[in-house]
Amino acid sequence: VGINKTDGEYVVIPNRVDAIRYCIENAQKGDIIIACEVSRLSRNTQQICEILDTIKKNKLCLLLLDGIIADCRDGNLDAISQAFIQMSAVFAELEVSVIRSRVKSGIRHARANHQALGRPPLTKEDLPSAFMQQYSSFKSGEINVSQLAKACNLSRPTVYKYLKLML
Repeated sequence: VGINKTDGEYVVIPNRVDAIRYCIENAQKGDIIIACEVSRLSRNTQQICEILDTIKKNKLCLLLLDGIIADCRDGNLDAISQAFIQMSAVFAELEVSVIRSRVKSGIRHARANHQALGRPPLTKEDLPSAFMQQYSSFKSGEINVSQLAKACNLSRPTVYKYLKLML
């Protein structure tokens, strides 16, 4: 996530939660904060309410691209906008809850039926042909790990994983 500050500086914050916090904490009175939808801010109703309180307190404007505007630049938030944002937050939280429930149910069902969970184990037959073609050159010492990785268009950790499998 990146934030374009008014002084022209662009700040990159990889973590979405930290980026939102930074944006709200560093916004100045009258600034407009833009988000795609409520669920991009948080999927927790309590956190959304806290964000709304901070936006009101700091006299900011929250523009959600799905059509909701929470203009608190005068220190107030109209009841309709607040209701829509809070309802959207409730549905976002419900969505997360339903997804978690379905995943847990699926895992329980798979375990009850003795199905393997996770990725299938990697076998020599699964290795890419490019790796297998270059492996003999590596084994004979003609190329090193970095060269093998580059020739196969693989990362070095992946090459090490494949080499371990070849032993």
